[in-house]
Amino acid sequence: MMLKSVGELFDEEPQQWGLRGDPYLWRNLRSNLLRYRLPSSEPELHRLLENAFYEVTGFSLAFCANFFVERFAHGGMSSGEICGEFWRERGFPLVCDRWRELQRRR
Repeated sequence: MMLKSVGELFDEEPQQWGLRGDPYLWRNLRSNLLRYRLPSSEPELHRLLENAFYEVTGFSLAFCANFFVERFAHGGMSSGEICGEFWRERGFPLVCDRWRELQRRR
């Protein structure tokens, strides 16, 4: 099956997260990005991901460390905490790797 939207790149979740709010952010981004067709270039994909991250969290991925997002807090210590490092070093690189793999198969 060929993927058609950016959100579909988020279908398979990472096995390891940074902080407890990251899985909720992942799922929220997946849902929000389903409306965007796969871009034809990697820089365009990066822009979409960074803009979506900002829209959902209110934080710039380039400058954030760990921060709290109320709607991703579901009880317990560190609930709702987002790890900027996870998104820069593992989360979005994983999504970009999936996009590149799709490009190779075309």
